[in-house]
Amino acid sequence: MRVLRRARAGRRRRRAHIPGAVLVPLACLPGLAAVLALALCAQGVERAVTTRLDRPVPSTRPAAADPAAAHRAPRPRIVLRAAWLDPATRRDQPPPRYDDKVVAVFVHHTDSPNTYRCADTPRIIRDLYAGQTSGARDWDDIGYNFLVDRCGTIYEGRAGGVDRPVTGAHTKGFNHRTAGIAAIGTFTAGVPVPRAMTDAIAALAAWKLGLAGVDPRGRTRLLSSSGLSRYRAGTTATLPTLAAHRDAYMTSCPGAALTALLPKIRQEAARLQGRPVTGTS
Repeated sequence: MRVLRRARAGRRRRRAHIPGAVLVPLACLPGLAAVLALALCAQGVERAVTTRLDRPVPSTRPAAADPAAAHRAPRPRIVLRAAWLDPATRRDQPPPRYDDKVVAVFVHHTDSPNTYRCADTPRIIRDLYAGQTSGARDWDDIGYNFLVDRCGTIYEGRAGGVDRPVTGAHTKGFNHRTAGIAAIGTFTAGVPVPRAMTDAIAALAAWKLGLAGVDPRGRTRLLSSSGLSRYRAGTTATLPTLAAHRDAYMTSCPGAALTALLPKIRQEAARLQGRPVTGTS
């Protein structure tokens, strides 16, 4: 019976058999056994963790909120440039240039007649494009990022994508990180500005500025790139985030009548972004 028990015990020991090459050092150096055991344990944990990480693990942490998303206004209807730029007028141009984001918009007027039919707007924009891309100016594209007619229809101007921060050519010294919105017409003192036009400008500014979380009633710092603006090249100007062309350049644009309505346009744009609105700015 003792022989049988020893055999069984031997079999049990062989299941947990440690090779002699390992057993001798362990017998001589008891501390090494603990180190080796710890290493084997760590190796096992590493394998287990690697195996788990190979599989998708659902996160229990809430996703980080996008601060800009809280005040994004709906995108208004925008007529793309294909509606006004025909093959006969189109000229070759380099690829669009982009900034990282749009932190301000400049409002302009086109200094053209006000008594037009809205059905003629594509032709008017085509004429503006031809004037800016030929002759003394010889620009590579129309300078404005957007144009708005008296009926409140918004048109894409400069190429590059309406939802992207396209570098325009609308405000000398301040074309980077800004968008130019041109009201088609002339809006000097005493000239009525159509409500449909101002509402469209507000909706467009609310959406465009909202993409970067910018409050249309605020102010922002912009770096001047031209001494021909109101600010020396290389200096930083603090300007309204919804500004008049005249705020940055020596001009009367967008006219006294439209400039006077900018506080109301800012408030409406802020409302469309879902911001609290009190008074005017």
